[in-house]
Amino acid sequence: MSENERPAVPFWRLYADATGVSRWKRGLMTRFALKSIQPQAAPQWQGDQSRGDISVMTTVLPVGWRGDWHENPTPQWIVPISGRWWVEAMDGERQEFGPGEFSFGGDQNCRERDGRKGHCSGTLRDEPAVLMLIQFHDAAALPRFED
Repeated sequence: MSENERPAVPFWRLYADATGVSRWKRGLMTRFALKSIQPQAAPQWQGDQSRGDISVMTTVLPVGWRGDWHENPTPQWIVPISGRWWVEAMDGERQEFGPGEFSFGGDQNCRERDGRKGHCSGTLRDEPAVLMLIQFHDAAALPRFED
């Protein structure tokens, strides 16, 4: 990629539609500016910054772990560091993620349907899934999505 080619970083977004059903939507992070992160540092493509009440944590899902139906506790970016895991939306669509594959958990305010609310998830293969979570507690800090 040259300095003239603006990056496009793919991600999956889990959201609650107008009827309260969780669904997946493919997105691209495209708002990047080529600039230095610090004086004397070479320019790099920098995306939008979020400022506000944000928590960052690492979680480890054990081998064979399965999370029954639930909503994400707060809107959050989820970035696998190692291992693989899957997430199924209420509409039945399932996505699988490995290291470096971004997803955004925004399925708050779902309505229960047939015993399902939010999503269910679990680990794949025979290794734990290590995930980095970036949780947003401030609406002003939330990422902006183009629908």
